[in-house]
Amino acid sequence: MILHDSGASHALGIRLAALVQPGDVITLEGSLGAGKTSIARGLLAALGLAGEAPSPSFAIVQPYAPPEVRLPVLHIDLYRIDDPDEMEELGLDDAASDSLLIVEWPERAPGYWPEALALTLQIMPDGARALTARVPAAWRARWHQI
Repeated sequence: MILHDSGASHALGIRLAALVQPGDVITLEGSLGAGKTSIARGLLAALGLAGEAPSPSFAIVQPYAPPEVRLPVLHIDLYRIDDPDEMEELGLDDAASDSLLIVEWPERAPGYWPEALALTLQIMPDGARALTARVPAAWRARWHQI
């Protein structure tokens, strides 16, 4: 899939929001500026978040809960994680079953979310983004609605 600009990335997030359920994990991989946060912000806005979602780069985990959003969400940015062993300290396992997890920089914790909808963004020479998806079984029927 080609995302021609940040508006297209934001719109993809909006389409994803219509399909997410508690317990889902969406990982967003790509270089700095590839559009990971644009997708996350579109998703969060469509789930009801008023205003622009801050990047969780410094907090690492930014939680959102109803009524602020339709379902509990953890927006996670692993850019500052240096060792996958640090993941245990974040306490994400407890929230994973009843929250949506949106994970930027998942390559910092390889293998941590094997059943995630894994989206990878690559910046093309013309500035567009090429999006590839690894679609797990739980997402196959839903992904066709994107």
